[in-house]
Amino acid sequence: MQAISEIAAAAEAADGAAPLDEATWLALRHHPETVTTWVRTDGFALLIGEDLSLVVRPEARGQGLGRSLLEEALPATGPLRAWSHGDQPAAAALARRFGFDRARELWVMRRPTAEPLPAYQAPAGLTVRGYQPGDADEVLRVNAAAFASHPEQGAMDAANLAERMAEPWFDPAGLLVATDGDRLLGFHWTKQHSETLGEVYVVGIDPAAQGRGLGKLLTLAGLHHLAGLGVNEVLLYVESDNAPAVAVYSGLGFRHAAADTHVMYRRP
Repeated sequence: MQAISEIAAAAEAADGAAPLDEATWLALRHHPETVTTWVRTDGFALLIGEDLSLVVRPEARGQGLGRSLLEEALPATGPLRAWSHGDQPAAAALARRFGFDRARELWVMRRPTAEPLPAYQAPAGLTVRGYQPGDADEVLRVNAAAFASHPEQGAMDAANLAERMAEPWFDPAGLLVATDGDRLLGFHWTKQHSETLGEVYVVGIDPAAQGRGLGKLLTLAGLHHLAGLGVNEVLLYVESDNAPAVAVYSGLGFRHAAADTHVMYRRP
């Protein structure tokens, strides 16, 4: 685990993007039995179900180590997914060589908090507040409905929710929920990465409550919360082909740069 952390940190410092996502770190910390690992001095490969991760220390790149690790870790048959965080050319070349197709693009959009935020006000009958322990079942219900077709977020269950809430960054006040009486209609889970960086972590709206402007309302509520914590910048992740979401976020001042693109490669 220490070697993986050190190599991943070196890659992030060089590339400007973390090479492993949150789900992978949670698996390594809480469910190591589900992770098959190949670790060398200057690189590693991880396989979790159909998800493959491959990271090489920056100074050891271009010497065939990535190809060697991939050849060792690659199952002979079966579907696989692999992310290139930052759309690295070397990852694209390896993907072509080993039969992976470019399947998804995930954008990082960013917004400086120095830009004024629009005001927001919850409509009559609707309450926006911080998370309370009794909200867990409703958050899971809304999350499952909102992300029914999402391959990662939609699978969150009670155990996974508890694991995320056990992370050092979790703050109940930063998990904003919108309620109408006893029914939870949506939530905006914010994350503070550091003193200067915040994230629109997850915005989930009950499909039965769509059309009421809750997505924009909760996003704004979360942005005001993060700005109040003193961060300089807020980021979010959005599917590149989700035009309605991109339009909402663009209207709130978020921008995407080409270098802020993560690519999923898939082998059938």
